[in-house]
Amino acid sequence: MSNFKSFRFNYLITCGLLLCLTVIWNCQSTEQTQDQLIIISPHPESIETEFGSNFEKWYEEQTGRPVKTDWRDVGGTSSNYRFIADEYKRKPDGIGIDIFFGGGTDSYLRLAEMDLLTPYKLPDEQLKQIPQSYHGIPVYDPQYRWYGAALSSFGIMYNDQLRKIEKLPEVKKWEDLGNPALINQIGAADPRESGSAHMMYEIILQTHGWDNGFALLTKLGGNVKKFSAGSNVIPRDVGAGQVLYGLAIDFYAYSQIAALGTETIKYVLPSDGTVVNPDSIAILKGAPNISVAKKFVEFVLSDQAQKLWMLSDGDEEGPKWEGGLNRASVLPKLYEELEGRYVVLNPFALESSPFPYEAEKGSTRWDIVNDLFGILIIDSHTDLVDAWKAIANSKDTEKQTLAITELVKMPITEDEAMKMADSEWKDQVYRNEKIKEWGQFAQQKYQKAKELAE
Repeated sequence: MSNFKSFRFNYLITCGLLLCLTVIWNCQSTEQTQDQLIIISPHPESIETEFGSNFEKWYEEQTGRPVKTDWRDVGGTSSNYRFIADEYKRKPDGIGIDIFFGGGTDSYLRLAEMDLLTPYKLPDEQLKQIPQSYHGIPVYDPQYRWYGAALSSFGIMYNDQLRKIEKLPEVKKWEDLGNPALINQIGAADPRESGSAHMMYEIILQTHGWDNGFALLTKLGGNVKKFSAGSNVIPRDVGAGQVLYGLAIDFYAYSQIAALGTETIKYVLPSDGTVVNPDSIAILKGAPNISVAKKFVEFVLSDQAQKLWMLSDGDEEGPKWEGGLNRASVLPKLYEELEGRYVVLNPFALESSPFPYEAEKGSTRWDIVNDLFGILIIDSHTDLVDAWKAIANSKDTEKQTLAITELVKMPITEDEAMKMADSEWKDQVYRNEKIKEWGQFAQQKYQKAKELAE
């Protein structure tokens, strides 16, 4: 009898173990059939939702396997870039993320130079649909380390309804934003946090030259009510009348136009420097789900996904997100194919050629331009505004001229900035010393400018 009980006990234990192993095996099997993709992106929820859900359907149709997209959000493009670069310092073989999706080419050029992107050549039939460059600006990397996923223009939006009530001027170009009549009426973002803000400031520097460009940025800074961390805040502030003018990427402006109407919100491409730039995508080095990542790049550059950018939410091939995505496709053929249906500007049909933006220059001096702007304009904003108001209120034109000359002084030339950017600026001790020096320089020049105006 004891032998029977022992046998029965052992039998039950064995059955229990087998049942547990079966459950574990089934769970593992279920997990293994679920592919995944990890994406870091500065994109808003609308783009993540549309591209995530549509890719998941497309991928299963293509491969017969389900996939789950996992989106990581660490802020704007500049924050994403810093996060990626810092993570690779700790984990040089891979950071557990497959795709970097969103932001201008400057960040991608820098990551490519650091050998942190995985090259992937699209199928020939797909690749030939994408122009290699747009008015001299690369649309994809010749070594296939990154691709432009959409085209973005950078311009000025304003609340025309309130502008007329306040009897303030229209704006047609970047230079108009330096008009002292606009004090406290402009919304702008911190380039140290926002890649799109950096792009707009860099565009002004390239189109106007270093000295004139920073002079304009200084006056513009004097007109800014507040600097936000992200560019996405500005269009909402313009729409709500918190500020009347704002520096904006086209799709943010279009979303406000869609919500409030063309009579209320206007968006202009500045006549003194129109730049259209790719918003990019790349596979990161050591991507844990490399085959899925390649498929995602193929999807993003496909006709189906590119239509999500440019069609309205009411179009059967467009996005479901209310208000649409309002972005320009990188595929020229779609503008002819979808004539009368797309809701964005066709960048390939612009009457005047956009300014030939120098991406390599912008990439090289990214950090030093951000630091100069941050120290001289944002961190010194109170002193800048006080001096700018004193100049605006002065009735003596000679005093105004002298005060403005002092207001816009720069601590370094463009040549010096480029040399620093390529060498000393990588030394943290040197950089910190210069930042402290520039802070004192800014305080002194704004105080002197105010005194000269009075």
